Amino acid sequence: NYTENVIVPERTLLVSLDTGEYDAEESLRELWELAKSGGAEPIATMMQKRPSPETATCVGSGMVEEIRNFCENNEIELIIFDRELTPTQIRNLENATDVRVVDRTMLILDIFAQRAQSRAGKVQVEAAQLKYLLPRLTGKGTALSRLGGGIGTRGPGETKLQTDKRHIMRKIHYLENELEEVERRRALLRGDRKRREIPTVSLVGYTNSGKSTMLNALCGSDVYVQNQLFATLDPSVRRMETDSERDILLVDTVGFIKKLPHELVEAFKSTLEEAVSSDLLIHVVDMGCDDFRERIAIVEGILADIGATEGERFLVLNKADLLPPDFAPGEIS
Repeated sequence: NYTENVIVPERTLLVSLDTGEYDAEESLRELWELAKSGGAEPIATMMQKRPSPETATCVGSGMVEEIRNFCENNEIELIIFDRELTPTQIRNLENATDVRVVDRTMLILDIFAQRAQSRAGKVQVEAAQLKYLLPRLTGKGTALSRLGGGIGTRGPGETKLQTDKRHIMRKIHYLENELEEVERRRALLRGDRKRREIPTVSLVGYTNSGKSTMLNALCGSDVYVQNQLFATLDPSVRRMETDSERDILLVDTVGFIKKLPHELVEAFKSTLEEAVSSDLLIHVVDMGCDDFRERIAIVEGILADIGATEGERFLVLNKADLLPPDFAPGEIS
C-alpha cells in the first residue's frame, strides 16, 4: 500500500508592530496574502502600536503574553511577524510562546524557494536564503535540529543549517560562482539580441499587478497566471509580432513588493538586469489598489537601485484595462 503525503497548511497568527513608519494595516493585509501564497492558513492578526520595537521580543511583554494565550487556545502552529526580526527576538519569542516564529523576510524567501523552477532561479533563491540564515545560525538554537516541513524550513534544507559556518560560507561561494556564470550567459544573449537589433521590452511592476496577463494578451502565449503574490518568479521571454517587419521580444520579470529582502535583490540582480538593459520598460500598475501610488514609488525605487536611470521610459497601465470582459478573476496574475 502507498501512503500519500498531504501537506496540511499550518494554522498561523500574523503579528504587526505599528511604529508609524508605514501603513501597518495595509502591510498586514499584504502579509495575509503572502502567508496564503506561502501555503499557510492565516487564522487571525494582532497589532501593537509602539514608538519603537522592544529589543528582546519586538513587541511588549503584555503583547507577548496575549500572543501566547491566543496560540494555546487556538492551536496555532506558526507565528509570522510583519517585519524582520533579530535572532535574539526569534529565540525569545519561540521560548515564550512555544510556537515556531518566522519574519516577513523568511516568508518571502520561502515563497521564492517554492516558486523557483529554473536552475538559475533555484541557485539565486538558495544563495539568498543562506546569506540570510548565516548570521542566524547561532541565534536560532534548538530550532535548527527540527526536521523541515513548514514555512522557513525549505530551500537549502535543515541538514545544511546544522553544519558549521565555514561549510555555509563555502556553499555561498560556490553558488555565487554559479550566479556569475548565469550572468555571463545572459550577457551573451543580450549582446546577441543587440547585434541582431531585436528590440526588447520588459514588463515591470508590483507583484500580482498583471504583467503575465499582459504578456499573454500581447503575445498569444500561455505563461502561468494566477491571482496570488509571486505567481511568476523565473523571467519569461516571448516574441510579439508587429505590423512592421521587425518583431519585439517581451520579457516578463519577477514582481516587486514593499520591504523586498535585500538578499533577494542582490541574488536576482542578473535577472533584474534584463529590465535595465531593455529598450523600453512597461510599468504595469493595478490602480484598483488603494495604495497604488506607493506601489509605483516602490517599483521605481528598486529599479533605480539596480541601475535603471531616470532616462528610462515608463508606461503606466491599469490592470483592468488589460482584461477582456469574460476573463476569469482567478486567472489574473
